[in-house]
Amino acid sequence: MSDSFGGAGMPDAWQRLWAPHRMEYLNGENRPLEGNDAQCPFCRIPSLSDEDGLIVHRGVHAYVVMNLYPYNAGHLLVCAFRHVADLTDLESDERNEISELTAHAMKTLRKVSQPGGFNLGMNQGAISGAGVAEHIHQHVVPRWSGDANFMPIIGQTKVLPQLLAKTRADLAAAW
Repeated sequence: MSDSFGGAGMPDAWQRLWAPHRMEYLNGENRPLEGNDAQCPFCRIPSLSDEDGLIVHRGVHAYVVMNLYPYNAGHLLVCAFRHVADLTDLESDERNEISELTAHAMKTLRKVSQPGGFNLGMNQGAISGAGVAEHIHQHVVPRWSGDANFMPIIGQTKVLPQLLAKTRADLAAAW
């Protein structure tokens, strides 16, 4: 069979950057979903060392952790220690600390990697896109001019320039 697509399994003119770890996440790895027995990752992470859990900072009511499946380099999550799903379920001290840690995370990211802006967000409920809807967490995603290039749009892949452990160490040191 000879065509411009090369046939099944044959090389063609397309260059590919594989990100197979994303499929594991999409299939439910580290996510407590119906049909699997995964523990809530945001309840489990604080029991690990900061390095093993990728924790940047621990507060009284919340902690800051690297996103294991980041949208961008330096993508952080600010998580309540308490297992609650909704912003309205938090006590005022918890809400205030999440807000303070979010602001501090932005300052630290500016110091370490000079992003031009941020996306901040909380997805409340699975229907809104929350991967772990049962445990509230705030996303802090640093943004740079041109970071939304063709790779995520066409290739459905993000190119991250640094390992999570190195980014965590740099951010923890600057915290």
